[in-house]
Order: sequence, then C-alpha cells, then structure tokens
Amino acid sequence: MKALGLGLLLTVVAFAQKVQIESDPEADFTKYKTFTIAEGRLNRKNPALNGDLIRKKIQFDIRRNLEGKGMTYVESGPSDLNVRFTLGSARRIERDVYPAGWRGWGTRVVRVPYTEGTLVMDLFDRNTKSMVWRGISREEKTDPSKIEGKLDDMVKKAIDKYPPKSK
Repeated sequence: MKALGLGLLLTVVAFAQKVQIESDPEADFTKYKTFTIAEGRLNRKNPALNGDLIRKKIQFDIRRNLEGKGMTYVESGPSDLNVRFTLGSARRIERDVYPAGWRGWGTRVVRVPYTEGTLVMDLFDRNTKSMVWRGISREEKTDPSKIEGKLDDMVKKAIDKYPPKSK
C-alpha cells in the first residue's frame, strides 16, 4: 500500500507547474521603465488555447504583472522593452515506475498521459534589439482546456522573477 501511495505522490509532483528564467548577465535592468506587448503567437489547434480571447488574456496578465513591478505600459511608440510571447502545447505520456508485488519485489509501470502547455515570454531591449530576459512557464494537465485557467498564474510566476537578481 505504501508503494501505491508513493506512486500517486510522484504522479502529483509530475503535474506541478514549472518556471524557468534566463537573462542576459550584462543587461542593466534598472534602465528599463517602459514596455510594449506584441500580438503574441498561439501554436495550438485546440480552440480552448487558441483564439483572440486567449491572446488578450495573456497580454492583460503580462501588462498587469509588469505594471505591478513599477513599469509603464506604452500602447504605441517607443518603449524600453518589447515583450513577445508564444503559447504552445504538446501531448506527452510519462511513465511512473514504482515497486510493486509481494514484499516489494518487482515493479509496476503506469502510463500517465498529459498535455504540457508552455508559455514563453521574451523581453527585448528596444535599442539593441537583443533579448535580455526570457520566462518559460510549463503547466502539465491531462486536459488542454484546464491550461487556460492557469495562464494568469503562469504569467505571474515568471514575472515574479523579473528583474533577475544581480550576481
């Protein structure tokens, strides 16, 4: 019974949201005060994750979170940072392996299908046209429509790590 509990625990952990941040170590993030947001790309055929409302939701969440960091949104005209984003999704099947059988001899393999939604947010320096920051949020769900309900959290968790801590 303990093995089954451990297997279920591992399955729950496998579905946790993941956030990865990359940044230019030479960029001076203190100089960035304004931003604009590009239209964004949605690379998904499923209507739950593809359409103007999803695009607007992501743009709204990015704007709200960057403004929460003290930055100013610029609808048109020059800004310090240009924000671009892509939302994609791919079906995957994970295998969970845990001890099973009499006295733990042997193993049990369980196939766990899920859909991984990946939101990539890129911040480009307007002057140099180079990427200075990238936030990648992954939400793994068995149903792509459930990723939609996590988009605001995916944006927030990534932007919470902006600007990067200086080393």
